[in-house]
Amino acid sequence: MKKIVFVDVDGTLVNYENHLPKSAICAIRKARENGHKVFISTGRSKAEVYQEIWDIGIDGMIGGNGSYIEVDGNCIYHQYISLEQCKEIVDWFDEKGFAYYLESNNGLFASKDFESKAIDAIREYARRKGGNHVEQMQVTDAYPDMIFNGNVYRNDVNKISYKLNSYQDYLDVKERFPNFKNGTWGGEFDKALFGDIGLKDINKAKAIAFLLDYLAMTIEQTIAIGDAKIDIPMLEYCNIGVSMGNGGEQIKKVADYITDDVDDDGLYKAFEYLELL
Repeated sequence: MKKIVFVDVDGTLVNYENHLPKSAICAIRKARENGHKVFISTGRSKAEVYQEIWDIGIDGMIGGNGSYIEVDGNCIYHQYISLEQCKEIVDWFDEKGFAYYLESNNGLFASKDFESKAIDAIREYARRKGGNHVEQMQVTDAYPDMIFNGNVYRNDVNKISYKLNSYQDYLDVKERFPNFKNGTWGGEFDKALFGDIGLKDINKAKAIAFLLDYLAMTIEQTIAIGDAKIDIPMLEYCNIGVSMGNGGEQIKKVADYITDDVDDDGLYKAFEYLELL
């Protein structure tokens, strides 16, 4: 039976310094040569999926944690924050002095002070994920194409991330915008470094269900591979769920199989174990 594999990007396909292992490229290419389909399934918007990932050869992507689906270069699904909603959120964030960036398929659009205010959180995030030389790291190392002087009143936004000064910031945003999906990332609860806000009822599992219907494929054909809490819905939904060795304890508990770290050829070893090669 031919499979369809959903691969998270950060911490799964690439490490948290954006290094793409050659073994991961080899695994995906071999699997596709064998007739299997491979999609990335990521929190990144399309603007953050750099050319080296497309150059691997993939069948498409689920982006924005499920808000966008592309197959063979064609968009088949896209839900985004409206211009009016974007203005309301941005104005409130500016009033509160939050550093934030808008995640759009057309680019990452940062608040004017994001580069200076978010650098410590960016470095700490990289440090927690095992990054090297993080003290010299700049925001543009993590987000090389980020736009700092662009228009932040937009009608093409998938979600908005913002730097947390404290966990209370997340609680305040959640109270102010109860009709949106509110989350945190970079750590658990008061260890979180960032918050994000997007449309409700969006997740990777629902996007996979939509894509399977579009492709006329079944749940029995599905494999999901990830490393973070946000990946848990797709691991639970798919027939086989794989956690990277560098994944958190929560995702390891729900995984059917735990492979090695991203930097230790974990993706290749998972593909090999699952007999995709």
